[in-house]
Amino acid sequence: MRLFKTRRKFNWRYIFGEILLIFVGINLAIWFNNWNTNKYNSKAKQVAISKIKDEISNNLHQVDTSYTNARLITGALKMLRPLYYQSSSQVLASPEQMQTIQRDFKGFFKIVDSIPYKDGQFIYQGGTMINLELVELSDIAWETTKSLEILNEFGYECLYELESIYNLQARVQTEINKAGDALQQNSNIDPLLRVLNFLIQLESQLEEDYQQMLQNINNCD
Repeated sequence: MRLFKTRRKFNWRYIFGEILLIFVGINLAIWFNNWNTNKYNSKAKQVAISKIKDEISNNLHQVDTSYTNARLITGALKMLRPLYYQSSSQVLASPEQMQTIQRDFKGFFKIVDSIPYKDGQFIYQGGTMINLELVELSDIAWETTKSLEILNEFGYECLYELESIYNLQARVQTEINKAGDALQQNSNIDPLLRVLNFLIQLESQLEEDYQQMLQNINNCD
């Protein structure tokens, strides 16, 4: 009985070729996926930068309005406070002083009547009208950007500055709300003055930070 042996001959060149094709295919798929992800992240980053830039620009306008208004109120209150006679509805002043108040702070103190006092002074009866700008500062673009998980696309310095700006913005918003609460306490203007003086300092710094960020945000790499 004859035994037949068969020997399978492998085509190693073909096998290595197949392995190489699989390896190249996998790496191409990974490369394409990474390229597609990077492209998406880059596009998302540019959209985020545009939205943050618009948000900061709008907030800058709001803060500038609040800052101007707060300075006007503190200036008027500092001038009027020493002249209040018995209450904030009465002012003891000379006609020249009252003309200055009415000129520099138009509409702040509305005169209803005046009574001669002495030494050329009058008791002006009326009411103090405080028009406080209670602005709302937005952080929607910044919070949305953080939720998209693309912060690794931003440079460290840029992220640090943005985080600092929005933290300061939150402090400013808190003080604005405090000013609104203090305004409702009509019996005493001292708490309102304290809040406004601190608010002015914070808003001045925030305006400066906003302007600096608007200059640098397009290079936020």
